[in-house]
Amino acid sequence: MNWKNLEQQEQLAEIDQLSAIKPVLIFKHSTRCSTSAMVLNRLERSEINLPTEANFYLDLIAHRDISNAIASRYGVVHESPQALIIRNGKAVYHASHFEISAEELGKTASVN
Repeated sequence: MNWKNLEQQEQLAEIDQLSAIKPVLIFKHSTRCSTSAMVLNRLERSEINLPTEANFYLDLIAHRDISNAIASRYGVVHESPQALIIRNGKAVYHASHFEISAEELGKTASVN
């Protein structure tokens, strides 16, 4: 999985623009949390190819302000780890902890 680091709040506008063309995945990861590490590993090892070319990785320990902005912008409560699929500037899917599934992310991202 190719990740683009989400390190500036201004990138949320880029995500909204991209999401008008294709689904965008945001993965919020806590580098201090073993659950988060396990979920990230499961996603990266999954044989399911997510039908999105725009995968954003947020280190929320370093960028909690961006995590808060995501919660506000997309109307989701902050959790960690957390995965969101953004389409047309809206969160059409979000899950946290072990509810994050590559299969569900793939299904949601492939819906037109």
